[in-house]
Amino acid sequence: MGKRSLSPRVGWRPSRRIVIAAGALIMLLLVAGVVAWWTGSSKTADAAPQPHATTSPPAGAAGSAPPPDGESAAPVAGPPPVSDPLVFARAAATMLWSFDARTTSHAEQLAGMKSWMTSESAYADWDSVQAQIPDPVLWSRLKDNGQHATATTSAAHFPSAFKQAIADDPAAITEAYIYAVTVRGKTQLAWTGGGSGAEDRQITLAVQCRPSEDCRLVAVAPRVAP
Repeated sequence: MGKRSLSPRVGWRPSRRIVIAAGALIMLLLVAGVVAWWTGSSKTADAAPQPHATTSPPAGAAGSAPPPDGESAAPVAGPPPVSDPLVFARAAATMLWSFDARTTSHAEQLAGMKSWMTSESAYADWDSVQAQIPDPVLWSRLKDNGQHATATTSAAHFPSAFKQAIADDPAAITEAYIYAVTVRGKTQLAWTGGGSGAEDRQITLAVQCRPSEDCRLVAVAPRVAP
């Protein structure tokens, strides 16, 4: 049998600790009055699908070439200097959906992701963000299988319930300047042996964009908000 593709973006079950952390973030944001739509979303987190797997060509088939000699580990792209929550959320989704296990270690991936986070600990939910990649053991399997992915986004919008919450209380956003943004896009996967595939993606992010400051990532929602 050939190797199996293990997508690190889809399917591993969040831990109870992550669900609890997400619930704590929900309460903070509700107090701020800007994301009432998030209420109850943690109830669906325990229903995450099982890890996705796609069969690659049989062992011994001509494999994809490793990174060129002398190529250094590709770092995770840093956050862009933008103040528009829609633009930032699209960049953040691209970052979360992209990886190269061949050249980037698990620790390097986490460090790059953390550079996108808000420095305001009262709002930052790092657990929900780092849950977007697998644990070190599974990451090593991705490396062995030569998995890497690139991502593109096609649209970003404020969820309808978020817009309604702002319409009901326009001043509430000034508490923390946290915006809910749903992003749609696609991930292109490839792995050793010439295997490849594509996945349509959706994600809802909480991003903080204070006036005169660059946006930063706050959290990943347990479910996608329409």
